[in-house]
Amino acid sequence: MANTSSLHFYSSLDLHSGSISDLVANKALFSKIPEDWYALAADIKNSTEAVRTGKHDQINLVATGTVIAILNLAYSKNITIPFFFGGDGATMLIPNELLQSAMAALNQHRINTKENFGLELKIGALPIKDIYSKGISLELLKVKISEILTIPVVLGEGLQYAENKIKARYSSSDNVDNKIPDLLDLEGMECKWDKISPPNSNQEVVSLIVTASKNTDPSEVFSKVLHSIDTIYGSLDRRKPISVKRLNLKASLRKLNEEMRTKLGKYDLFYLIKNWYTTVIGKYYWSNTLAGKTYLQKLVELTDTLTIDGRINTVITGTPQQRKSLASYLDNLEEKGKIKYGLHVSEQSVMSCYVRDFKIDDHIHFVDGAGGGYTKAANQLKNK
Repeated sequence: MANTSSLHFYSSLDLHSGSISDLVANKALFSKIPEDWYALAADIKNSTEAVRTGKHDQINLVATGTVIAILNLAYSKNITIPFFFGGDGATMLIPNELLQSAMAALNQHRINTKENFGLELKIGALPIKDIYSKGISLELLKVKISEILTIPVVLGEGLQYAENKIKARYSSSDNVDNKIPDLLDLEGMECKWDKISPPNSNQEVVSLIVTASKNTDPSEVFSKVLHSIDTIYGSLDRRKPISVKRLNLKASLRKLNEEMRTKLGKYDLFYLIKNWYTTVIGKYYWSNTLAGKTYLQKLVELTDTLTIDGRINTVITGTPQQRKSLASYLDNLEEKGKIKYGLHVSEQSVMSCYVRDFKIDDHIHFVDGAGGGYTKAANQLKNK
């Protein structure tokens, strides 16, 4: 297995292509994370209750913002990092050089989130060496999904251990409430798309989380689960809940106001007017220009619907019959003590976007089931 303490550890990793179910089964391809790196986590406190009270859109915005804040910071230092979006939060792996500024940026995002939405964002970091000192596994693989999309894949319970430790240790008094807005950069955050119906009218959206049970080999179990999803639903492209024909820009003042407050942390009339106008003009641009149509097609290709962070987290679309077939297979594995899983069905999906440059495929789009799909699936999993 490869191992390096380089600042550019992730960008220097070999890029692997092929079936993810086959790649996950090959543990020799995975690399240990450098011990001088950190696991960074951000998680919204009581997200299940917040979803129940109708704050699922705000939760999705805040979670997206945690990823974008750290990606922009890493980009400014010419560093590439792996990240894992989870609907109501995110985890990231960063080198020591980014730690201080990353925590300052997340703290500012935490302050803005509390002031604008009344949500408490738990943030923190844990050294990778602390994870390894407990004998907990954390290994990484970089996978080429398509010509323009690459994702990180993690095996082991390391990130879940880090996330649980960070949440347990978290105290808002540990963070300085002095505002340092210059350290928080959410440039590129775009969340103007309406809820998205599945490509076909007979389909539904499934948010699924699968975790391997203790005393099982997650490499083997996840390979089987991913292969089963491929068999029942088809390839990643075939089961994506996003399609060009279902995309619709929404310029409601409520949606723009929430995006503005997430991005800027305050009310800004000029921002509101400018983005409302941009959205109205965008409806024509995306539908009637070659550049606009090309962007929409790339948007679908760059939609991130599969996250493997020591668990399988995926949003897929298909028929109720396909979902019943998958649930039957997962129930069987669960009865054998191999896995635990949570599953939530939605009629639509929601998408938020990070667009650094739409002309050169420098954008990524995060998807969740509408109404807090991942949060509800995670709650079902916890109850098990």
